[in-house]
Amino acid sequence: MAAPTIAPITVALEGFSGNGRVATPALLGAMLRAAEKISDLIFSPGRPPQVQVYGQMIPVQVPGLTSLTPDDTRHIAADLIGDNKQAITTLREHGACDISFGLPGLARFRVNIFIQRGSCAVVMRVIPTMIPDFGSLRLPPQLSEVSKLRDGIVLVTGAAGSGKSSTLAVLLDSINREKYYHIITIEDPIEFLHNHKCSTIHQRELHSDTPSFAHALRSAMRQAPKVILVGEMRDRETIEIVLEAAETGHLVFSSLNTMDASKTVERVISTFSPGEQQLARERFAKAFRYIICQRLMPKADRSGRVAAFEVLKANARTRECIEKGERENKSLLDAMKAGASEGMQHFDGEIAQLVQDRAVDLETGLSFASNPAALGQELAR
Repeated sequence: MAAPTIAPITVALEGFSGNGRVATPALLGAMLRAAEKISDLIFSPGRPPQVQVYGQMIPVQVPGLTSLTPDDTRHIAADLIGDNKQAITTLREHGACDISFGLPGLARFRVNIFIQRGSCAVVMRVIPTMIPDFGSLRLPPQLSEVSKLRDGIVLVTGAAGSGKSSTLAVLLDSINREKYYHIITIEDPIEFLHNHKCSTIHQRELHSDTPSFAHALRSAMRQAPKVILVGEMRDRETIEIVLEAAETGHLVFSSLNTMDASKTVERVISTFSPGEQQLARERFAKAFRYIICQRLMPKADRSGRVAAFEVLKANARTRECIEKGERENKSLLDAMKAGASEGMQHFDGEIAQLVQDRAVDLETGLSFASNPAALGQELAR
């Protein structure tokens, strides 16, 4: 059965006469006006410019750009990179680079430029200009307790595009509004712009402000922060320094591309050699405070997406599961089910509630479940 055809959106291009090359800022502005709730702009040779709305790719018909050529995407990439020599070098040597880009008064973007089939392609994630709040993201209300933590590690995890950056921004902003702290963020690239509120906040961008997460983290230990945000824990060295920071009284936020709390723990531990893993378990068990995992699912009426959250909180039982490893009747899932009164929750329980509330349909709920068979039986009862 053929997939349904998605109708293109036609947009006007301000100031374009039909002659010459389309200016990149004008093109971006026109695409942003094409629809509401745009999450990404995509430029690929052989295709028209596209926007992504609720996970669906929609072509945008722009005057003078019926189908992008390799020259078109190369020019767009060059305009976005500008005189960022580090990004140019990274693109040449590694075939991809990450940068940030802003349209003053309109939008900011997290940009990935990469080489495919010898030509440039560009994906631009739209970063909201305003930091969201708990209500707009439908974050579990018990996560407001995060701002009261004095030290330890808080991880936000999920698949790419699941909203981890937005959740981290909300949690950091709640501290910024309530506490008189020094906050340092290390990001690749900087996404949400945080203003000084009660706290003093400094944001450092990989490559332009610091050569690596690890280097910036080691520097941060000498810059007297109370709170440190690391955009992503990508390697063993970064994880080691994050543990050190938490152990020396800092509150550290970071993210991982993992699907649930159990896989998050195993990802952290697996970065260490077999001989170091037991010590790593003990250290992480003592240092972590929350693991917050999220999945974005299409709403039943297809009007947008709704998030399901898994929340693992540090207590005696969850620390034991991490330190000694999961085993029968002593898994992190069991601990989350038993810890509901402490604010813990697990994915399938939350998805079941969303299905019962008709926020998502049964087929969608089962496709996003950790254990579809068990969820199906639960809903049948």
